[in-house]
Amino acid sequence: MASTRCRTSCTGASPVEQSSSALSGVLDSRQIVELPLNGRDWTALATLQPGVANIRTQPALGINAQRGIRGLGTQLTISGNRPQQNNYRLDGISINDYSNGAPGSVLGLVLGVDAVQEFSVVTSNAPANYGRSSGGIMNAVTRSGSNTLHGSAYEFNRDSSRDNKNFFDRVQKPPFTRNQFGVSAGLPIARDKTFLFADYEGLRQDLGVTLTNTVPSAAARAGRLVAGPITVDPRVVPYLDFYPLPNGNVSGDTGTYSFVGQQTAREDFFTVRLDHTFAARNSLAATYFWDDGQTTGPDTFNVKHIGTISRRQAAILQDSHPFSSTLLNTVRFGFSRVVSKAPITLDAVHPRAGDTNLGFVPGRAVGGILVAGVSLFQGGLGGIAEFDYDYNSFQLYDDGFLTTGSHSFKFGAAAERLHADQLSAANPNGIFAFGSLANFLTDRPISFSAPITEDVTPRRLRQTLLGAYVMDDWRLRRNLTVNLGLRYEIATVTTETDGKLSTLVNLTDTQPKLGSPFYKNPTLGNLEPRVGFSWDPFASGKTAVRGAVGVYDHLPLPYEFSLITLQAAPFFQLGTLGTLAPGTFPSGAYPLLTGNRFLFGYVEQKPKRNYVLQWNLNVQREVLSGLTMTVGYVGSRGVHQPFHTDDVNVVQPTLTSAGYVWPTPQGGGTRINPTLGQIRALVWSASSSYHGLNVQLTKAMRNGLQFQAAYTLSKSIDTSSSGIAGDTFGTSLDVLPFFDPALRRGLSDFDVRHVAVLNYNWLVPGPASPTGVLGWLASGWQLGGIYQLSSGLPFTATIGGDPLGLNSPIGGAFAFPDRLTGPGCESAVNPQNATHYIKTE
Repeated sequence: MASTRCRTSCTGASPVEQSSSALSGVLDSRQIVELPLNGRDWTALATLQPGVANIRTQPALGINAQRGIRGLGTQLTISGNRPQQNNYRLDGISINDYSNGAPGSVLGLVLGVDAVQEFSVVTSNAPANYGRSSGGIMNAVTRSGSNTLHGSAYEFNRDSSRDNKNFFDRVQKPPFTRNQFGVSAGLPIARDKTFLFADYEGLRQDLGVTLTNTVPSAAARAGRLVAGPITVDPRVVPYLDFYPLPNGNVSGDTGTYSFVGQQTAREDFFTVRLDHTFAARNSLAATYFWDDGQTTGPDTFNVKHIGTISRRQAAILQDSHPFSSTLLNTVRFGFSRVVSKAPITLDAVHPRAGDTNLGFVPGRAVGGILVAGVSLFQGGLGGIAEFDYDYNSFQLYDDGFLTTGSHSFKFGAAAERLHADQLSAANPNGIFAFGSLANFLTDRPISFSAPITEDVTPRRLRQTLLGAYVMDDWRLRRNLTVNLGLRYEIATVTTETDGKLSTLVNLTDTQPKLGSPFYKNPTLGNLEPRVGFSWDPFASGKTAVRGAVGVYDHLPLPYEFSLITLQAAPFFQLGTLGTLAPGTFPSGAYPLLTGNRFLFGYVEQKPKRNYVLQWNLNVQREVLSGLTMTVGYVGSRGVHQPFHTDDVNVVQPTLTSAGYVWPTPQGGGTRINPTLGQIRALVWSASSSYHGLNVQLTKAMRNGLQFQAAYTLSKSIDTSSSGIAGDTFGTSLDVLPFFDPALRRGLSDFDVRHVAVLNYNWLVPGPASPTGVLGWLASGWQLGGIYQLSSGLPFTATIGGDPLGLNSPIGGAFAFPDRLTGPGCESAVNPQNATHYIKTE
């Protein structure tokens, strides 16, 4: 609920912040337009600030990572927060997508750079007028028209001619062509009263991506395994044809197969803004944007083509009324809508991709096959679960601003109504899991999962958010400002319009509870105090010592319940089998599915308050005229964070004086609820901690040069990084131990230890007195650049199959290997070895 007053107060501000304790960065329209943003995505501007990192294991919906349920936008971690804890705002309203992540099209981009007047990001300790999230806050303000006609037209072209091959590219670089083009214009409708601004941007892209998979070797297909020969079951032979032969390194029983998949994309973006000032200086602003895009490309084995469709739009109407020179009130209404379908099965590439004779489920094409040590085969036509989302947010804000003496008060209230409609079917063609390649070749599956009925109906989730705040920026002394704030916000318990909510009250129950209330509301006591200060110890205006501490609630929004509400019995009948006899692949498992093997959901019934405690302490100094340096420490602690696991119905270990003793496949064991199949769970039991060092050097535009350099050294630890599912990120594990958080404590899936970024704009000097054509050609040039360098993300090595005897019905069981440090084991990896990167011998 920030004021649009920021549009005038931020421009030309002092390089040293002496009134606010929040850590933030602001970019004006010149920087926004002139910096060379890859894809012209304005949310990427946030990565120029310290404390912000791009999570590259969670791409926008790509060819080989169809993660429609996790959102399409660029995933950012800000000061140790999950991507779903950030808030993206346009003209003062939230435009988060259905996953509560970054807004984004099918390519993950947010177009409309030319329509943005100002961009800011709050990375830590946001003031009390910001709510709804416990992470970073990104604000974009759209451009307005003026008394003069102004506009621009542009086209940007990028191709592969100057690209380097990546590690997985073979002989030639994959082809790549991207064209972005557009036009913008602003004009007066009534001089000094009414102004109009409009912007259109289009994108057309053909992108070649090298996809690398692990597939069975030619010898393994014939039964000649390294461990000894086996007889390949004839029922398995037809399915080996879906796995290409290795065309790269072969090691052991598997090898690498690479091919260049071609993805085509189209996106069209349009925005318009109307501003009008009334005689009493009352002002009205209205903004509308529309964004539509789609992609097509192959799946991981080039068996079929799949696509994605996204459509976003938002409308904002704001009225600002000054009652006096010291009192201002703004009322703002907003509507945000996101429609997404991902991924959509289009057509077959492999001749048998649509052959129902190979299906696991009667009348459907071949399903998925998960083999430990081999890349997942996603199935034939219709084999990938399509997630359809229709997400609507209705928002209302009322903010007041009062200045009196040394106090600057802000106060207000907000209401938001969420309509989250969603439709999906898990594993529509069924999926088999095998503990090893040998077990696959000899037809010894460990699990099978498939829907029993094709009668899939949507879930229509509803929720209301309410918030109110009061804050005071109190100038105690000429060189000391104290920031005081208190916020209260609640979220109603999520409901479903048709009562299709289902959850087990206890994990051992044989029947779920249906309908509302889904859980007990944990937000009723959400008081959020926030305190900070800014002190100029020398009273020179060139130094600021700042610090803050505050409480930020993480509200249980509908996205947290997406999978549990979509795929829980009895409203969705997905059967799972965790014990299968040899020879049940491919068609012998489906007839065994019964009602007591359905997928059920478990939502903690009495969750505790979920919040993040944030703090920071930093020093800012103008070391030279126009050159400012900031060094600071940022920390946070997350309490009762959501923890998702795709299956809790596994065999539990025994706690002894020596620690946990796990069952083994030979010893057997009983799952928590032997009468049911898979149980997907959501509990609020996770915790997190973050500590970071931020260093920033900023030079304002002077003598034709502007630059900013930022470095972050940080460490993020948690007991869960999940936001929607157990495996939210590409490095996540879907079935982590739920009963003891200490067993899953480690580096966050999004922990990026080092991040360095530099951006600059240089107005190249031209002739002092340009004349003629040569003078014109030599004048008006500038150079701009963005350079980013970061360390990689952590991942966990696991042992496939079910070595601990957990007996998960979805085949998600695993074990953590022991780390050896003897001779030859100084490093845990084989560098540059894509086939066997983890050193196992």
